[in-house]
Amino acid sequence: MLGINERKEKEKEIRRKDIIEAAERIFFTKGYDNATMDDVAKEAEFSKRTVYVYFNSKEQIYFEIMIRGYKLLIGMLKEDLEKENACNAIEEIRLMSLAMYRFSKDYPKYFKAIMEYENGELDFQKGISDQSREECYALGEEILGYLTGILKRGITENSIRSDLDVVKTALTLWACMLGVFNTANRKENYIKNYHRMTPEELISLAFQLIIRSIQTTNGGEHQ
Repeated sequence: MLGINERKEKEKEIRRKDIIEAAERIFFTKGYDNATMDDVAKEAEFSKRTVYVYFNSKEQIYFEIMIRGYKLLIGMLKEDLEKENACNAIEEIRLMSLAMYRFSKDYPKYFKAIMEYENGELDFQKGISDQSREECYALGEEILGYLTGILKRGITENSIRSDLDVVKTALTLWACMLGVFNTANRKENYIKNYHRMTPEELISLAFQLIIRSIQTTNGGEHQ
């Protein structure tokens, strides 16, 4: 049986999880900017005072939701990269981009949350605990680490240009991928009706253009 302290900690963790899940429903329905801590408290069926015991601001809860999204994305990346046997770094980048696109389709709300963070300045606002922010940063760096590792392997195998700064290139690839996936998801009807392309075709074209800018002239040719 659990002791008193262990039981109290377990109850606290359950309440914390309940608040985050309530905030997800509110943020995902009303939008982050339109949601309030009163909305979150009402949805969680707690007093506003209780919510503030666990989270000091709406921004902190938002970071906790992004942490959930990043963990889902990392899980998908690991699964796909371990399942497929990529022949070179170019193929690994392709697999990674496909996993990210699948994440954007399977978990659109989490993808949107990450996109809005990428485009915003939330981490520079007050009220966000260092722990929440730093965990979010660490997960983002873990994804970036996958990309930098792939780029380093590509340079070693001569499929990726050796003159590239791998960290800056990884950041650029990350930004490009998010932008393309966001456009493919949000402008699907426009792309289909005005340009006679599917979102998948747009993503494939974008991937080819991006890869041509980083691959060597005689190695890692993607078919």
